[in-house]
Amino acid sequence: MPITARLRRVILWPFRGAGRPAAFLATGVLIQFGVVFVMALPWMLFVPEAMAAILPAVLVPFAAVVLAGPLLTEVQRGRFRTRLGVDIPALQEGPRPPLPEWLRSPAARRQLTYHLLYGPLLAAAAALVLLMWAVAVLAASVYAWIWLFPPDGPLGDLGYTPAAAYVTVAGAVLLRAAFRLTDALTRLDTRTATARLGPSREEQLARRVEDLAESRAGLVDAVDAERRRIERDLHDGAQQRLVSLAVNLGLARATLGDLSEDVRRVLDEAHREAKEAIEELNGLVRGLHPAVLEDRGLDAAISGIAARVPLPVGVKVVLPSRPSATVESVAYFVVSEALANVVKHAEASRAEVTVERFGPTLLVVVSDDGVGGADPAGGTGLAGLAKRVASVDGTLSVDSPVGGPTVMTVELPCVP
Repeated sequence: MPITARLRRVILWPFRGAGRPAAFLATGVLIQFGVVFVMALPWMLFVPEAMAAILPAVLVPFAAVVLAGPLLTEVQRGRFRTRLGVDIPALQEGPRPPLPEWLRSPAARRQLTYHLLYGPLLAAAAALVLLMWAVAVLAASVYAWIWLFPPDGPLGDLGYTPAAAYVTVAGAVLLRAAFRLTDALTRLDTRTATARLGPSREEQLARRVEDLAESRAGLVDAVDAERRRIERDLHDGAQQRLVSLAVNLGLARATLGDLSEDVRRVLDEAHREAKEAIEELNGLVRGLHPAVLEDRGLDAAISGIAARVPLPVGVKVVLPSRPSATVESVAYFVVSEALANVVKHAEASRAEVTVERFGPTLLVVVSDDGVGGADPAGGTGLAGLAKRVASVDGTLSVDSPVGGPTVMTVELPCVP
């Protein structure tokens, strides 16, 4: 039994790993045979002699192959997927474009080059390799054929002679060469088809950029939604509990008259701390996502910021329609942080905020008459604002000469 298994391994050794590539090449030959058959069909039916007959005999089959280009591409992609497990990416996601649009695209030229040039050449090479496999198998098994056929048959003269041994050795060598050629031709066809039937490197990079932009936009939206959820939880949960605590402490201080001075002092301190905690929590909630922004939009939210700033702030908001919630949130926090910087660093006596929409762009301008010298590259809060603006593909520029004034301009892509 071990001898039989060893003999089987020796016999099957040249064929190990060659089944799928050989079937892949054979399928490619059949597909290209169909293309060649269509191109040669007029010449098989009649032999045109006049120019008026030759041109249609050439152009009509050529046009048929061109029009069948998308279908041939799908067939070839299916061949690579089923026979080799190689998935050639589609040129576009979703439904296939109309045929006239496809014919005008660079992808159509690449695909037709494969179907009309590279494919037939590779199929011809594959046919030669498959023929080599057939000859190699016949030569390597010559002793079996000698045993099967009678002595007076076509192989009778060969017999069990040294010539038969030479033929067997030559067949084994051809088997190994056919295996190597099959593998090389399969890899060559795979590289060619990937370059011609799939998206180009530029198209792959563009698609990757689109995917990254979509994933980043989804992440920004998810973060903004989570921020709103935290704001609601704080407003409806912890903030309400603190308000209830402050009310109870105030009632206790007002209604309990027989308290000692120490106890009353502790109640007063606890009541004051509770009110301060409520104020801090209000500021934190507004910093996360103000409810007025979601309910009434940028005009009301920015007016609320301006009312809390300890210097005069002019507000002008001109929006024919509300942008997306994410863009609104970014614009709000840009204004909030910019006005906070004005109060902390600018030594200004007045500030102006303008929010307008020009086509697909939301323009936010914050200016002040302070001392100037603001630099986004200095690692200040402006750097964080620039990152927040860039998260939605916006731009931020700051014009702040020493001595002032300072003008910060933000452009955000405005999605209704």
